[in-house]
Amino acid sequence: MKHNELQIDYWKAGNRMKISDYEYQQGNFKIKEVSTKPKKLLTKDEAEKHVQKRMKEFAKDQEMLFARHHYGLIIVLQAMDAAGKDSLVNHVFKGITPAGFQVASFKQPNSIDLRHDFLWRVNAQLPERGKIGIFNRSYYEDVLISRVHPEILLNANLPGIHRLDDINESFYQTRYRDICNYERYLTHCGYVILKFFLHVSKDEQKKRFIARIEEKNKNWKFSSADIRERGFWNQYQDAYQRAINATASVENPWYVLPADDKWTCRAIFSDILLARISQLPLSYPRVSAEEENNLEKAYAELKKD
Repeated sequence: MKHNELQIDYWKAGNRMKISDYEYQQGNFKIKEVSTKPKKLLTKDEAEKHVQKRMKEFAKDQEMLFARHHYGLIIVLQAMDAAGKDSLVNHVFKGITPAGFQVASFKQPNSIDLRHDFLWRVNAQLPERGKIGIFNRSYYEDVLISRVHPEILLNANLPGIHRLDDINESFYQTRYRDICNYERYLTHCGYVILKFFLHVSKDEQKKRFIARIEEKNKNWKFSSADIRERGFWNQYQDAYQRAINATASVENPWYVLPADDKWTCRAIFSDILLARISQLPLSYPRVSAEEENNLEKAYAELKKD
């Protein structure tokens, strides 16, 4: 069964959700037509119980993933500021075994990043097969922030890029192809790539920014740069639509989650995460006859001790 045909138990008996409700495999994503509000709103308590149930099941698959080392899981999280990426990671994965789990955050490329190819800094953070790697932002920043602020690329000393006019649509189309090829390569190497866009509205972002200012213990989360970037809202929306349409495929689709309600967003995320990892042919390693014999000897010795 194809993963977009999977049905997932929804929050209440009788309700069903298909991954295809949130999945984009082809260039048909129109950001203004996709709601930032969930079809079914959960209470905090409902969402927490739902996520706990899903992640308890997920933990079993994670253990087999870690034991076998055949597959790796890469979770890409992209969103506008204050969409809830950090809190999603903290809440959803809090019960996951740390040994098989890592998080890497990527912001605007710095001067060292710009001296390398744009996938360099991400490639260095890939998880080993058997582990789960979360990219809090990712290589997609290089076709998002660089599209909104192309002047960044003038510091990269790229061949043929000498002025802003050189950073044209052909440049970005090439980068999209590079990303698709990179993801295809990782898939061939045993990685499952799950790409999530947490779709938040401008009004909801405003509310969350205000909360960060009003609540003293959240002041550290806010920066004046957040307001500057908010001024480019429409440009970022366009950049996301272009990037998702150019890089969504049957093999590596995008999942666009309504993020105006953080709790419901996390519940939907946990559903998709469990459904996708459940498709892998996971199992515990089988020991050889010799190893089984050694286990029996060790067991006998321990019983006599």
